[in-house]
Amino acid sequence: MKKVFTLILVAVAMCVTLPANAQFKFGLKGGLNITSMSFSEDVLNASNRTGFFIGPTVKFTVPVVGIGLDASALFDQREAEVNDKTIKKQAINIPVNLRYGIGLGSMASIYFAAGPQWGFNIGSKNYSFSNTNWKFKDSEFSVNVGAGVMLLSHLQIGANYNIVCGKSGETTIVDGVQSLIRGRSNSWQISAAYYF
Repeated sequence: MKKVFTLILVAVAMCVTLPANAQFKFGLKGGLNITSMSFSEDVLNASNRTGFFIGPTVKFTVPVVGIGLDASALFDQREAEVNDKTIKKQAINIPVNLRYGIGLGSMASIYFAAGPQWGFNIGSKNYSFSNTNWKFKDSEFSVNVGAGVMLLSHLQIGANYNIVCGKSGETTIVDGVQSLIRGRSNSWQISAAYYF
C-alpha cells in the first residue's frame, strides 16, 4: 500500500512541477483531404475527391514525459462527385488531439495523436440534381487518429484519418415515393505545420 501511495505522490508531483517547463508553440497548419463519401444505400455513386485545409494551430508539450495537446482552427473544404456532380463541403473544423512524442535526438521525433473534432458548416448546404436533393448538416462531430514526425523542433509532417460520428448530411429522393438516405464524409488527411 505504501508503494502505491508513494507512486501516486510522485505522479502528482510530476504533474505539478513539469508544466512549469511545458512548451507552448504557435504555428500554421495546412494540408490535403482525400474524402470518401458513403451512403447508407447504394443508390448514389460517390467517388473519392481531394480537398484542402489551412489555419492557425497551437501545441502544448510536457518535455520529459512526451505528452501534450494540439488544437487548430482550420478552414476545411471537402469534395465528392455524386452522379457526375461535385458536392463541396466548406467548414471551420476545430480538432483537439492528445499527443505522445518519442524523441529521436535533437533533430527529429515521432508522435502519435488522437482526439475529437468539431466542425461547423459555413458553405452551401443544399444541392439538387435530377430527382435528388442533398443537404449537409450545420455541424458535425468526428474523431481523428494519426501519426507523424517533428523535424528540427519547428516543422511537423503528419497523416491522420478523420472518422465522422453520425451523419454528414442526408439526401431525399423523390420518385413517386419519398425516401431518405444518410451519408458520411470520412477523410484521409496529409498535413504540414510550421511552429514558430
